[in-house]
Amino acid sequence: MSNERGGTEPPADRRSPVGTPVIRGDPSLTGEYAQRATQFDPEDPESLALAADTVRRFAGGSEDSGDSESSGDSGDSGNTDTVYMLEGAAACAALVRGEGSYKAAAERAGDGVTVSFIRKWARVHDLPRSIRRHVAMGAIAPTAAKHIARVAGEGRFSLAWAVLDNDLTVREVRAAASAINDGTPVERALRAHGVVPGELPVSLPPGVYRELRRRASLDGVEPGEVIAEALEAHLDGKPPLPQQ
Repeated sequence: MSNERGGTEPPADRRSPVGTPVIRGDPSLTGEYAQRATQFDPEDPESLALAADTVRRFAGGSEDSGDSESSGDSGDSGNTDTVYMLEGAAACAALVRGEGSYKAAAERAGDGVTVSFIRKWARVHDLPRSIRRHVAMGAIAPTAAKHIARVAGEGRFSLAWAVLDNDLTVREVRAAASAINDGTPVERALRAHGVVPGELPVSLPPGVYRELRRRASLDGVEPGEVIAEALEAHLDGKPPLPQQ
């Protein structure tokens, strides 16, 4: 099955302008916060100064570890900690673009802000929208998103969806990301933490379920093969997704 309608791979990085509150500004994801979501413009001196101040405060109040925490949060949309971290990540990304490098961004933010801190949160902001939505909703903790963002290309999607479909801790996400970056195939890295890539519990209307089982039995295949074939045909008939 093609990874993306139209035959191209889904983009592994965001395509919207840096600092634009696409996710933070969506009330369906962040609630009342959306009305006051800050947009950071790396080309505007005043906005860049605001980004530097935001990063400074974010670094001062951030517990930059959390690796024993759950990878998800069942809290309400617009969770204060989540949107606070997304805003900090956006400020980091804008500061990097405005100053031209991680080092210059860290220097602009001031004492106590490291290059490592700037880099890891800027990468979170550069995750594609389909992943950042789940961070905003609390299904993927920002501390887990930091490790997902360390993985390049298609691997970051596989790791993010594994977080959604399995009860992984942030520590497990970190270990899987490290293994992938060390050259371990994504599927093997996930299986080491009890994840079966591609396995997804599905609830179907009773009539559809009966027909699925009947069709699979007559064709001599597993139900998953019928679902995969039907889904591929369905998606092939859809227009390509926006590059976000």
